[in-house]
Amino acid sequence: MNMWWLLPAATLVALILTGALRHYALARSLIDIPNARSSHVVPTPRGGGVSIVISFLLALVLTANLGAVAWSFAWALLGAGAGIAVLGFLDDHGHIGARWRLLGHFIAAAWVLFWVGGLPPLELLGFSIDLGWVGHVLAAVYLVWLLNLYNFMDGIDGIASVEAICVGLSSALLYWLAGYDRLALLPLLLAFAVAGFLYWNFPRARIFMGDAGSGFLGVTLGILSLQAAWTAPQLLWSWLILLGVFITDATWTLLHRLLRGEKVYEAHRSHAYQFASRQFGKHLPVTLTVAAINIGWLLPMALLVSGNILDGVIGLLLAYLPLVALAVKFKAGAKEIC
Repeated sequence: MNMWWLLPAATLVALILTGALRHYALARSLIDIPNARSSHVVPTPRGGGVSIVISFLLALVLTANLGAVAWSFAWALLGAGAGIAVLGFLDDHGHIGARWRLLGHFIAAAWVLFWVGGLPPLELLGFSIDLGWVGHVLAAVYLVWLLNLYNFMDGIDGIASVEAICVGLSSALLYWLAGYDRLALLPLLLAFAVAGFLYWNFPRARIFMGDAGSGFLGVTLGILSLQAAWTAPQLLWSWLILLGVFITDATWTLLHRLLRGEKVYEAHRSHAYQFASRQFGKHLPVTLTVAAINIGWLLPMALLVSGNILDGVIGLLLAYLPLVALAVKFKAGAKEIC
């Protein structure tokens, strides 16, 4: 059955819902007020990412009912995605302690690994390595880190949305060229759902995504990458390459803050993209640069790996080198000067 009509439908649902959520946020005074740790200067409603959650999960249920997606995989996405979104929604409305959020994140990761079967054997420099239970632990840490770094990287207008759209569209292209067309529908649905939200979030943003949306995107992209790994080992490396902008900036920043003994769960403005946005004086150039890096550099590198032209580990290192250089150039993780 042709289900490509779901793509514009997901965009339309997210577009309408985001507008409704903006009215809800204004009525409930769910407003991000600028402070010394903020990258914005205008009070802005938050929580609009719930529209992405609803539109994507509704489409997911429909595709599973129609047999386009296996229910075992659909349950992984539904349970973890909805759980993380609810946790983020509650945090957007009040405050949940960092330890309780982290516990919820690991419970969601365990749920995912139960349904997808853990981490498949990895392909490293031509060798297939089965890490067993250690691999499952690493996969759980990977999922938790990805959903948290997505929250960390959602700090300027449009950046988290543009990243999700680029990764979703790029992974769909990888699948199509590699002969795995059946896998392309879900990342495309996610990208199209995010596009409906981006209309309201593009610089200058009229509503922010909030923890519900950013956490949901992070864990969903992580789950989709694990599905790719079970399909073909080299596809996992391609996914890691596509996610490179967020992974390198967030990880480099985290390591620097840990070395200084700072509390990593506290709000800050020391990511490379935040320093860059302050240097340029606006968000738009940084958000557009992220899109350009994704399309002009990371996508070609991911295609070389998915096409077995380049080894996954080597491709990942080559793809990340200029990203780390950019992180260094824009002083990612450097101590902020007030």
